[in-house]
Amino acid sequence: MLTRIHITGASGAGTTTLGRALSTLANLDHFDADDYFWEPSDPPYLHPRSRDERIRLLVSDLGASPRWVLSGCLGTWGDPLLERFELVVFLYAPTSARLSRLKSREADRFGVETIGPGGTMHKHHVEFMDWASQYDDGDESMRSLRFHEQWLARIDCPVLRMSGELATSIQVEQVLEYACAH
Repeated sequence: MLTRIHITGASGAGTTTLGRALSTLANLDHFDADDYFWEPSDPPYLHPRSRDERIRLLVSDLGASPRWVLSGCLGTWGDPLLERFELVVFLYAPTSARLSRLKSREADRFGVETIGPGGTMHKHHVEFMDWASQYDDGDESMRSLRFHEQWLARIDCPVLRMSGELATSIQVEQVLEYACAH
């Protein structure tokens, strides 16, 4: 069975949700790219770590575990880790589905008042949602479908493409079936 799995896709495609579910059902350690990209802060996701620090932390954690799933987008900063992947799962979900999920996630995480007009994080929320809405049509200089397609073309391990709109239980079943068959 393949036991070093990276799940990637657009923000809101469900990579973290699938990563957590796979971790639980397949007894894999779960790591999320956002935990390495961003320095801890309150509110979170405001200050990125240096590229070298991200890689150092992630290499240390992945190296300490023989069985893992890594969710999220590494962009090009994670290229030194490519040789560690046995399987890459690419989740795609349409913009409307992703934005709906992200809006709900942001409201749950920060509170409707905080991200709403006049809230302390309103500007940040609007900018984030605008950025996320550009995924399908953005160019390769940003986290976009075009960027992901170019990145996936460079991967040496198998790539499993899946719909981010499938129920998580079905996604898990399909990934485990694929991972066990290889």
